[in-house]
Amino acid sequence: MRDAALHPRVGRCAVLRKVARPSTSKKTPSLPEFILLMSVMLLVPVQPASAHPQCLDFEPPFKPSWHLEFCTQYEQFGCCDQKTDNMIAERYWDIIDQLEATGHELCADMLKEIMCQECSPYAAHLYDAEDPYTPVRELPGLCFGYCSEFHGKCRHVVKYLTGNQLLWDTSGRDVSTFCSMVDLSDQDYCYPNVLKSPDLNSNLGQVAEDPRGCLQVCLTEVANNLRNPVLMLHSGDGTHRMFVAEQVGFVWVYLHDGSRLEQPFLDMSGEVMTTPWLGDERGFLGMAFHPKYRDNGRFFIYYSIQVNSELEKVRVSEMKVSAHDMNVADLYSERAILEIEEPAANHNGGQLLFGLDGYLYIFTGDGGKAGDPFGKYGNAQNKSALLGKVLRIDVDVSDTRGKQYRIPADNPFLHEQDARPEVYAYGVRNMWRCSVDRGDPVSRYGRGRIFCGDVGQNRYEEIDVIVKGGNYGWRAKEGFECYDVKMCHSSTLNDILPVFAYSHHVGKSVTGGYVYRGCESPNLNGLYIFGDFMSGRIMALEEDKTTGSWKERSVCMGETKTCSFPGLINHHHKFIISFAEDEAGELYFLATAYPSTMSPSGTIFKFMDPSRRAPPGKCKQKPLSVKVRGKKIPFVPRERTVLDTNEKPTRPPPRKFKLTTKPTTTAASATTTTTSAAVKPKWKSLDKKARKTNTLQPWKKNKVPNKQPAKAQTKKNTLRQKSKAQSKKTTAKKPFKGKVKPKTNQTSTADFKSNTLKKPNSLKDNTIHTRKIPPRKAAQKPIGHKKNSIKLKESAKQYHAFMNKTQTNPAPSLFQ
Repeated sequence: MRDAALHPRVGRCAVLRKVARPSTSKKTPSLPEFILLMSVMLLVPVQPASAHPQCLDFEPPFKPSWHLEFCTQYEQFGCCDQKTDNMIAERYWDIIDQLEATGHELCADMLKEIMCQECSPYAAHLYDAEDPYTPVRELPGLCFGYCSEFHGKCRHVVKYLTGNQLLWDTSGRDVSTFCSMVDLSDQDYCYPNVLKSPDLNSNLGQVAEDPRGCLQVCLTEVANNLRNPVLMLHSGDGTHRMFVAEQVGFVWVYLHDGSRLEQPFLDMSGEVMTTPWLGDERGFLGMAFHPKYRDNGRFFIYYSIQVNSELEKVRVSEMKVSAHDMNVADLYSERAILEIEEPAANHNGGQLLFGLDGYLYIFTGDGGKAGDPFGKYGNAQNKSALLGKVLRIDVDVSDTRGKQYRIPADNPFLHEQDARPEVYAYGVRNMWRCSVDRGDPVSRYGRGRIFCGDVGQNRYEEIDVIVKGGNYGWRAKEGFECYDVKMCHSSTLNDILPVFAYSHHVGKSVTGGYVYRGCESPNLNGLYIFGDFMSGRIMALEEDKTTGSWKERSVCMGETKTCSFPGLINHHHKFIISFAEDEAGELYFLATAYPSTMSPSGTIFKFMDPSRRAPPGKCKQKPLSVKVRGKKIPFVPRERTVLDTNEKPTRPPPRKFKLTTKPTTTAASATTTTTSAAVKPKWKSLDKKARKTNTLQPWKKNKVPNKQPAKAQTKKNTLRQKSKAQSKKTTAKKPFKGKVKPKTNQTSTADFKSNTLKKPNSLKDNTIHTRKIPPRKAAQKPIGHKKNSIKLKESAKQYHAFMNKTQTNPAPSLFQ
């Protein structure tokens, strides 16, 4: 009963952590019982602390874009950006002023340490706020030894850190009672133990790994109810729309807020050749937007057709967007560019993409069946055939001989006798999903490389990097091994080996992916992430830039605790059909539970690294407006999240007081404060007239307030000098000047606050403001010049009455 009274919320983490409590009724065990108990204790391994960095906004920590001037110990990795750090500093100095005014011991060091725990990468654990259901604490969890010292020297500070009357009263009682109130059940997470645990700090900020070294990632669901979604791509026009194609021939538009338009962008279901057979490879297979789609509205499609109910072909066509609706294609604009006869129903290829050179790349299969049995050397090694190739054409200029395209002047086999001039590379079996590396965001390293997954025959799947004129070995080789022994040992083969290959013990049908170059998960930068259709495995390759070799990194779904963030899931459907990249570079994959063209079980998942996120505001996007003529269908998630938003909370709802410290407020002025866990404080001044005239003004862009230090008492000089900071110039984000065609108006950021394809950050300001930590004034001195801090002018009684009256709203869920 005593424990329940002192720890009213300790039961909420019973699943994740448990601590043994002494029983009031003790029973001495017998010798056999004692021996059995000790044997069990020796057999059970000691489990290390399970690291789960998390901030008070229920998101992973981050590395601040700029250094922190106050809570400097967390400037490399934590939960505070520079704006939040400055606000904590202001609140700190406000409390110091109060202590000066009342003549109490300042307790400067301990006060700073406690207040800066909002910036700790384990802030959510310190404040018992691991999920949105948790009633947050007013003080961070303090270990008993540290708490005892704090209680002995600084218990008078508690009333300035919280408005909780219970904590006020308890701080005046004995040390055991107070420290039991602010303690944590898990001693690894209380302060300062959380700084000393090697299990919690050894790999802080890196991608979490399981004991086998598998990289743990989490997912969010962004779309569902799709029939074999074969591709998702953006148009590159600044609208951040995503176009999702189903194998049956429909292309759907998904807006930046996650909703889908009721009318399809394109309906080719009447022309596309496909069947409901399980695993049928024919259908709508590829699509690519012209690099200048924003200006010319051109895009290209690749699909299977049947002529006269007998002959099967693949067709590459050009189409245009409607002149009247930017979300609908003009069906009458189709212009066939290339048609290739298919001798079998499988191995149809299907990838279309534009390289950095502006040319269209077309990836065809070898014609099907098994072992490429067509002709003496097969289609893939026959440069006079278009099957089993990477083709490159210029679709911006027509040929003089009537073709709808021109051959680029530097195509490698342009002047070779009997070779088709369209051929750019050959010796491929059935490349399924290729991508262009957009390059490192800073150095641009790797920009323009084309990666492909080439499906194998009986033994190996492979990943290739496409180069001009390259021979990728099929059917002479499969992966690194020989398939056709005679061709394999030919001196003229001169093939290019894959950068990676895996056997059919791992998977039997590779699905090519992307090199991650997004913003939201910095740890994933440079990893080539791909999967296998049959086994459902997700894999990654990491490049050694000095040697150019690639090393496999296993990828697995994060454990329950690793993915314990709102809206995240740690499972997916087995059959991985395709990977995708949005306009911001974030990575997705498309999977289904039943690989039939008629089964609406296709779902789109987005990757998320739970170990580290980008700094708040860094990844903020400003999409151009999209004029919608028809209905929008809101996204309704189906997959079960790790934190089930529908389950009954196991703890009381959050109370309406601030998560951490509050600054004092006077009749002469008011101040703003940082928010924790998306709680927005509402400050009230005691004097409306004073509040109206003396409210603290927000920081202005590109300006640093010119603050002059105030005179201080001699005995406080040392404390003042320690906390002075150097000012920095403010950096402001340049306004977006993009244009879109057809004409639309730019959309305000507010139009996209409910976005599900991109998670919102809790701190909305995208501009980092830099300022000095305000110098402090001497207590009880008249104001001789401007000061940024707030001076206490009311009695202690008025202050406490105001603090008890002030309330904040509870933290809303980030995913509604």
